[in-house]
Amino acid sequence: MHPDPRDAPIYIGSEIYRASAYGPGHPLAIPRVSACTDLIRAMGWLEERRYLESPMATLAQMQRFHDGEYLAALQRAEARQAVGAADRARYRIGADSNPVYREMFRRPATSAGGAMLGARLLAEGGVVHCPGGGTHHGRAGQASGFCYLNDPVLALLTWIDRGLDNLVYLDLDAHHGDGVQDAFAGDKRVLTISIHEAGRWPFTGAAHDRAGGSARNFPVPPGLNDSEHRWLMQHAVLPLIAARRPQAILLQTGADSLEEDPLAKLALSNNAYFDAVAAVRPLAPRLLVVGGGGYNPYTVGRCWAGIWAVLNNLPIPPSAPPAAETVLRNLVYNRAAGRNPPEHWFTTLRDAPREGPVREDIVRLAAQAVEESPA
Repeated sequence: MHPDPRDAPIYIGSEIYRASAYGPGHPLAIPRVSACTDLIRAMGWLEERRYLESPMATLAQMQRFHDGEYLAALQRAEARQAVGAADRARYRIGADSNPVYREMFRRPATSAGGAMLGARLLAEGGVVHCPGGGTHHGRAGQASGFCYLNDPVLALLTWIDRGLDNLVYLDLDAHHGDGVQDAFAGDKRVLTISIHEAGRWPFTGAAHDRAGGSARNFPVPPGLNDSEHRWLMQHAVLPLIAARRPQAILLQTGADSLEEDPLAKLALSNNAYFDAVAAVRPLAPRLLVVGGGGYNPYTVGRCWAGIWAVLNNLPIPPSAPPAAETVLRNLVYNRAAGRNPPEHWFTTLRDAPREGPVREDIVRLAAQAVEESPA
């Protein structure tokens, strides 16, 4: 019998992430979910009865969105640790920075299983945090953007299959959530909202791209600060969600919008994420929070652990206790920034705020995005 997420939030994790990496030199060679889980436990924030091990999604569950032949190709590539030319060309496995690695089928199947379990647990309401999810670029029959499956799509479909027909997907990742938007383009049951860096891969998500009325996009300029993120949330995103009065919200918290992330040029502190989570939580009876991008283990782990604190109304202390500091000092980050990390990466969970002026581009973007309410 699973605990009830209406009583207190549930955390879904898995040990598969601890020893799994996309290979040396790949941005996803870093620990992320394990760093988050270890930090939360070190902070004393996780009752074991509130922790659930993520199941692997079954083939039948994954085929609710993904092509069976593509799933078979993923299984073949994992079993052989190699991919043939035909599968590489057709499915983009082993191409476009979607490498063949040891758990390349089991790991995304676990992410999908966790997100779908979270959606099922929320049938009657509550909050679930599943940081292993958030692979928002995956296509029905192709790998894309480090994503082999699309667990947000599968979680949203899980809700739809249970009769929910008014859903919001909010994506805070630095990269546009193209796979989710395209999966529900023109589908009035799901409104997808994405705040992402303009001009960054996958080069989609323009402000005028409404996906047949089912999307609102906020492509922001480099250097986005906390004040500007708050402006977008307060003047555009939150009003859009509140007006819709959704039955459930799926919140993708890709941490690559943080200033220290190597794959984007935004400048947020993790306070922007904490504030967004706190603001979104009361807007729907069901909230599923997943992870996403993020390629600096210190900033990702601290951000996602802090999100768990926010979901549980727990204060984040100004300095990390010794057990949490030990977790952070034991992380490995082979990029240049990891060779001499700043001390606050080890000793705090909350960043210093990164406030600044709200540029006219941001004000215009917020106004433009809400000119026409979604149907």
